[in-house]
Amino acid sequence: MLRKYEALVLLSPELASDSRKEIVEGLIAIIDREGGKMDEVDDWGSRQLAYPVQNQTRGYYVRLVFDAPGQLVAELERNIRITEGIFKFVTVKLDDAVQAQEA
Repeated sequence: MLRKYEALVLLSPELASDSRKEIVEGLIAIIDREGGKMDEVDDWGSRQLAYPVQNQTRGYYVRLVFDAPGQLVAELERNIRITEGIFKFVTVKLDDAVQAQEA
């Protein structure tokens, strides 16, 4: 059974545009390979952080919305943890009731 998830990934602001694009494409490839389906890729760009994280005061935000089985999330997060250039992330399951209302 596929559920809807949202992953917010915080990339290092020092990364070149090509490197950022390569990281995001790699995450999308993992989602596709593991049986998920991408809904939306939302590039928020570089923003000021509320507090320093790993001596960084700015970060580049990318939001991924996808449908996936539960085990895919564990594999995606494992890959995020070992990817250079990503220094913070959060993945949440979107509420089914909210989706029903929007439909």
